[in-house]
Amino acid sequence: MDWAMKEKSYSQRRACALAGIDPRVYRRHPTRPEDRALRQRLRELSAERRRFGYRRLHLLLKREGWAVNWKKLYRIYREEGLTVRKRGGRKRAIGTRAPMAIPQGPNQRWSLDFVSDTLSDGRRFRILCVIDDFSRECLATVVDTSLSGIRVARELDRIAELRGHPCMVVSDNGTELTSNAILSWQEERRVEWHYIAPGKPMQNGFVESFNGRLRDECLNEHLFANLRHARHLIQAWRDDYNHHRPHTSLDGLTPWEYHQRSRQDQTLNRANL
Repeated sequence: MDWAMKEKSYSQRRACALAGIDPRVYRRHPTRPEDRALRQRLRELSAERRRFGYRRLHLLLKREGWAVNWKKLYRIYREEGLTVRKRGGRKRAIGTRAPMAIPQGPNQRWSLDFVSDTLSDGRRFRILCVIDDFSRECLATVVDTSLSGIRVARELDRIAELRGHPCMVVSDNGTELTSNAILSWQEERRVEWHYIAPGKPMQNGFVESFNGRLRDECLNEHLFANLRHARHLIQAWRDDYNHHRPHTSLDGLTPWEYHQRSRQDQTLNRANL
């Protein structure tokens, strides 16, 4: 339109006729507010939380006092080009799944699993993740090059000193978790230990979901120079996960906020992973 009017010296009416629009549409000035402050804050949050979508960013903005409709936020989110690019993953079999029974209180069931990654020099390290299935709170992320059954038992005792022992622990059949040290630990502490079926990680879905968030939002976002650097960044992310990151399956609360709620209010826990 502007090019035709400037370069070809067409009248506004003729240029609009060639473009197939009414001249009143061209002359009409937009009345939609620019929302510069909101757009700036949304860009800042998106830069800080690069793997957060518009729903979780909306929760963070509401916490800061922004009164904005989620539809409007989604429009601005798209206009600013902040859409999170989905990382490719392996193909998974599709089939029927029985819903997991959800604990009705903290410390009823913990979930354990290991996550592996590498340092910048190529050395591999492992992370022991411990989750409370009720509040989704991460109780520990133990980082080391080797984690034996004795070390796992020691870390579980360390957590129990602060929270008490769980009624049940769920894990896979890894050699560390089926060792004599773990068998002795569960017998002496009288803790029931449930091993999932081989090749069925979704039977331990809560910790598997956490592992995905840990890898997507922390491990894939950083290069770790050494073990100390890895421990520092992973611990910082764990603290953020427990105390600041809104959890959609907990109605937008953080795991710590949900854990602190009164028993009368603890009825929103859903099996959304």
